[in-house]
Amino acid sequence: MNAPFKTDALPTWRLDDLYAGREDPRIEADLKEAERLNGELAKLEGRMIATRSRPAELGGIIDRGIELYEQATNAMWGVGAFASLSASTARDDPAWSKFEADLRQRSSQIAAMSLFFTLEINQLEDDELELALKAHKPAQRWRPWLRRVRAGRPHELSADLERLLIDKAPATANWGRLSDETLAKLSARVGGQALTLSELLTLSAGPDAKKRKAAAQALAKALGERAGTLALSLNTLAFEKQVEDRWRKYPTAASGRHLANEVDAEAVDALEAAVVDSYASVSHRYYRLKAKVMGRTHLDHWDRNCPLDSAAPRTFSWDEAKSIVLESYRALSPGFADTAQTFFSQPWIDAKPRPGKQMGAYSHSVTATRHPYVFMNYMGERRDVLTLAHELGHAVHQTMCKPLGTLLADTPLTLAETASIFGEGLVFEKLLAETSKADRRGLLAGKIEDGINTVVRQIAFHRFETRFHNARLEGELSADQIGSLWMEIMAESLGPAVRLDKGYRHYWAYISHFIHAPFYVYAYAFGDLLVRALMEKRREDPAKFTPLYETLLAAGGTKTYVEALAPFGLDPRQKAFWAAGMKQMERLVDEFEALV
Repeated sequence: MNAPFKTDALPTWRLDDLYAGREDPRIEADLKEAERLNGELAKLEGRMIATRSRPAELGGIIDRGIELYEQATNAMWGVGAFASLSASTARDDPAWSKFEADLRQRSSQIAAMSLFFTLEINQLEDDELELALKAHKPAQRWRPWLRRVRAGRPHELSADLERLLIDKAPATANWGRLSDETLAKLSARVGGQALTLSELLTLSAGPDAKKRKAAAQALAKALGERAGTLALSLNTLAFEKQVEDRWRKYPTAASGRHLANEVDAEAVDALEAAVVDSYASVSHRYYRLKAKVMGRTHLDHWDRNCPLDSAAPRTFSWDEAKSIVLESYRALSPGFADTAQTFFSQPWIDAKPRPGKQMGAYSHSVTATRHPYVFMNYMGERRDVLTLAHELGHAVHQTMCKPLGTLLADTPLTLAETASIFGEGLVFEKLLAETSKADRRGLLAGKIEDGINTVVRQIAFHRFETRFHNARLEGELSADQIGSLWMEIMAESLGPAVRLDKGYRHYWAYISHFIHAPFYVYAYAFGDLLVRALMEKRREDPAKFTPLYETLLAAGGTKTYVEALAPFGLDPRQKAFWAAGMKQMERLVDEFEALV
């Protein structure tokens, strides 16, 4: 495939401020330090229970214990991040895969030394813990972390069973590794060229209808050939999760994720209901209008994200993308732009697509004692500019949280997507303001499609996961059965104007979240609609909004989503909150329809 621009000059990161390579002696030194710190922590075993009637002493033990726990976490997570970051750009290198797997196993053994700590905290009664925090005031800073630890109290197992799960986690994780390596090695020929998964997805949304079809069909064939392996990985991990969920007495397959996100299941149900209720007025109607614009009665699934006409869409050089993102961030706050600029000035972004590099994008926070790294595959398209804004939003957010320390900076997914999606919104506003009237329809189409992909599609993913995990309770599902579930649920969300061919039944297989983070996907819809509400607040009073928003991000994981949004007068536990966000999407479709 001819790239819209040369990718050779795109940035790749340098990781030597973490470690110089696999043989760097600092790796072993940091792991030994983590062992030492956990050994110090292990000396406290039994002391919290023994001092439960002496609040001041108990409070001091808790404070010291959490400090050691965080220091050990920093040492291990730094090495873990290096392994993960390095392997993600070299999925075709067995040496990095081995390094990552071996490190995961070693780290789990080190972490197991501190297993008693949170279990012992949760043996304390609420009044005992409260008296201890009041008697030893320095320990009160850990209240948010303790709140999250205590939330899991009803679902904890015995120390032996918790240790068993830690010990077997590295082996379980290898099913995710198998899936990653299978997809990273995927290649299919289109027009005489061998294309990677990332390149196939890009071409299947491009301006040339014949190439779109060829790429989509080649991808479907390649996924179909690997569907058995990918289905086995998904089935095995789902069964592992099912067993653990049963022992932990989670009522549903998504309950553990809700708990980790500190979100009520009712809020997620309200979100899902509001989005599904809007299928007809948003996604179904939009695709019907897009088909009309393209002179078609229906769209094939590979037409969903294509440009409205066959002219090559505008491409953006890396410098253009950088300028757009920084100017957009500066319009919100100079501090946001200055923080984002650091990532361009330093070798902290890996944007160059290349063989062996996994698909997707992320910002890895590492620890509060380090800086984040941004990963993406930049192909010069408008969506890539938005992806850059998205991941830099994460990076800025992660940087703002660093003063809290690693444990308190850890942000639940329900709020972790806020800065990233907000960053996308800022860039879109800039692009829309600068576009010509003639190009406005195409830009609106792109914005609506991004919204559908972030909200409607992710809720459809959530519904697919729910159906899959429920069905998995009755036994293993074949790749064909998984495909049938996928087709049914995706057809429901996309509507009658989109035709799904037989090959589309394999497309579930490349969604890595299903493997690595079950039920993560609703966080994207949660974040998108939440950001729509926040951007409305910004429009009402920009000067008042910015400091409130900075406070929200800097709070990291110290506040629940309800507490964090209260200063804005927002309550996401109500279906009306989510319905209002879908109404905003509907108004964009109205605006698009007026231009048809």
